[in-house]
This record gives sequence, C-alpha cells and structure tokens, in this order.
Amino acid sequence: MTETVKINRGLKGVYFERCGVSDIDGSAGELSYRGYSIHDLATHSTFEEVCYLLIHGELPTETELAEFDAALRAARTVPPAVFDIIRAVKDGHPMDVLRTAVSALAALDEDSQKVGEEAFIANGLKLTAQVPVLVAAHEAIRNGRAPVAPDATLNHAANWLWMLKGEKPSADAARLADVDFILHAEHGSNASSFAARVTIGTEANLHGGIVTALSTLAGPAHGGAAEDVMKMVKEIGTPDRAAVYVKAKRAAKEAVTGFGHRVYRKEDPRARHMRDGVKKLGEEMGAPEWYEILQAVVEAMKPYARHGLNVNVDFYSGVIYQLHEIPMDLYVPIFAIGRMPGWVIQCVEQQRNNILIRPLTLYDGPEPRAYVEMDKRG
Repeated sequence: MTETVKINRGLKGVYFERCGVSDIDGSAGELSYRGYSIHDLATHSTFEEVCYLLIHGELPTETELAEFDAALRAARTVPPAVFDIIRAVKDGHPMDVLRTAVSALAALDEDSQKVGEEAFIANGLKLTAQVPVLVAAHEAIRNGRAPVAPDATLNHAANWLWMLKGEKPSADAARLADVDFILHAEHGSNASSFAARVTIGTEANLHGGIVTALSTLAGPAHGGAAEDVMKMVKEIGTPDRAAVYVKAKRAAKEAVTGFGHRVYRKEDPRARHMRDGVKKLGEEMGAPEWYEILQAVVEAMKPYARHGLNVNVDFYSGVIYQLHEIPMDLYVPIFAIGRMPGWVIQCVEQQRNNILIRPLTLYDGPEPRAYVEMDKRG
C-alpha cells in the first residue's frame, strides 16, 4: 500500500455514527441525556423517568411514567429454568453468570428473536427489569439461600436492594441507589455500547447485543474501576496515610485508581452526586471513615488535576457498595443494572439506520512470498 494511512488506535477521536442520546463535553466536564443536564436528572428524576427519557426521547407525563413504571415492575418475572441454570454455574464470576443467564432468557423467550424498533424496546424493558433479578438471585443461590422474590410495591432501585439483602432499604439508601443507576444509565460510545452496536449491525436480536455488552463490560479496563477503588481504600486504611500512598504511586509512575477518564479532562460531572451520597450513607451506616479516606486521596491528588487526573464517578461508587456490605465481585454487575437503558437505546439507534460496522486494519506482515512445500521447510 503506497498511500499514507492514519491509524487511530482504539478508534480514539473517530466519529463512526450520529447519536441523539447523550452528549459528553470532556473539556468542560459536562454530560447530558437528551439535552437535559445530568445534574438536573440526578437531582430531580428517578431511574424509571430517565429510562423513559433515554428510550422515548422526552420526559414522560405523569400518566406515561405510571404506565412505564407499571410495565417495568410487571416484567420482573424470570422463567424457573433460568434459576436452574444459575444453580449449575453458581461458582462462576457474577458477570459470567449474568451473561449466561441473559443468553438463557434469549433461548427461553420466543419474543427475544424479534427484531425491529418495537421489539427492541419491548425486550429492552423486560431485560432492564430482569437483570437485577438475575444478579440478586445468583448472590442468594451461591450463598445457599433461596432467591428473594421481587416486591411490586418497590421502585426499581429499592426493589434491587430488597432482593439483594432481604430487607427493605431506608429511603435515603434507596434514593442513593436510584441516583447511582441514573448516573450510569448512558455514556455515549463507550466500549460496551459500541460492542453492542457492532452486534446489532449484523442484524442480530437485542439479547445478542446485550450479551455482547455484558462480555465487554466484564473487562477490568472498562467496568472494574469501582472494585479497584475499594481495594485501594482498604490498602490505605486511614486518612492520614493517603498522601504517602499517592506520592508512592506517582513516584512509581502508577495510576491512582478513580482518577482520570478517557473522555473527561475536568472532573467527571457525575462524581459530585456520588460524593454527597457516600458522606450521607457513611454517617447512616456508622462508617464515616470511608468517606474521609476518599477525600484525603482527593486532596493528595489536587496537584495532578492540571494533567487531567480528576476524580471520576467510579471513585465513589465502590464505597457505597461496601457500605451495603455488597461483595466486590458484584460491583460490575451493578454497573450493568444501571447501564441497561443506555445499551437498549444504543441498540435501537443502530437498528434504525443499520449498517454493518466493518473497520479496516492496516496490514504490516510479511511481503508476498512463494509457498514452501512441506519437505523443504525448516
């Protein structure tokens, strides 16, 4: 090849499609869903309302929200055969179990094979309701307990905590989980959303796209930050050790988990909402020291902010899950629960004006050469 080819490794800076769902301004540290600031949504909306907004494009009326919420609650049922499959693979990592369970749903629900916008939205609503059930059921089964049945009187976030822990959460704890899901609901062409679109580009069904997204999210470079932050906090131990920890990491040219982002050059706009929640939940749970350690790390990292190393949303998420005594290997599945509506609408948008996503790689192997017969090799 004689022409000059510019390679954008990781497709960095490459626009592959138009999308009317979320807008990320990395230089300004801003995020919006359908034109609405993430700050307004995290402050005033519920996860159900944000789901409706992402999927249908507009904030719902009171009647529309009530109907959508009722449909979401009604879709929490899972075929008994899926629980049998979870029992068979219960010792696997929760992301592997979740992916397997979603594949099972595809095989057991004939509607999963339907394609088209109407089918994608209907199946997306079901999956959004079912994924928390699957995660909570696996946690119960692997610990020798029967899965906790969904409670139709509770909203999406509160019901998730109820199924996971077997006790009704406080209003504040439920609201914080709700905000967590809102903040993670959609984030442009991240790795898992892009992977889902690649799958849908082949004219696959929605369940196939979600399985692809789950497989991609499972990679530690995408979904593992919250778990790594919690490991870091436990290693630091006390607030007074944070500065020494950060200094040692920077001297060794190692990353400090929870700082920096592929897109944002300023503080992740989602982080502030989780920060306030960690402080409040820590006080409620009688464990304020976790928040104090986090803030000591933030203070120690201030000199590096000019290099784009600002706190991101996952810096606070892990501690919230820790305060609920949630096992660390469930942190990524919780991310998946929140991201479901984003994956669904990304798949819908891909399907609307579908094209096979088929980028090129620049060959840099051997020049053309003659074939060598077996007896002449070596």
